[in-house]
Amino acid sequence: MALYQHGLTGRPVADTLSAGASPFVVALAQEAADHADELDGVISHHSHGWSVERIHPLERAIMRVALVEMLHPELVPADVPIPAEGAVEEAVRSAKIFCGSEAPAFINGILGAVLREVRENATQT
Repeated sequence: MALYQHGLTGRPVADTLSAGASPFVVALAQEAADHADELDGVISHHSHGWSVERIHPLERAIMRVALVEMLHPELVPADVPIPAEGAVEEAVRSAKIFCGSEAPAFINGILGAVLREVRENATQT
């Protein structure tokens, strides 16, 4: 929600987080905000027929967080690395709670395509 509020209001991410936010949450939200342009490029590449601007800001925020966990796990302090599948699952779960009825499938489709691409690139190197 903090990243969503940041996107809507332009307030610094730190100002949108709850006072008791864990270092993990703070870092994840900040990295998602700092890499928004890159992450939106990934979303745009995989959202055929949809411009990033047409995607609801909350759905974009959810995907940005998942993409940071998937593409830049080194940027977020975690006791245990988050598997990419877990990032996708959590994003879909969040969409089911906070977004419209079509959002979970849309988010799953985009993040699933990114996950397949990442895996394909990893096996080619």
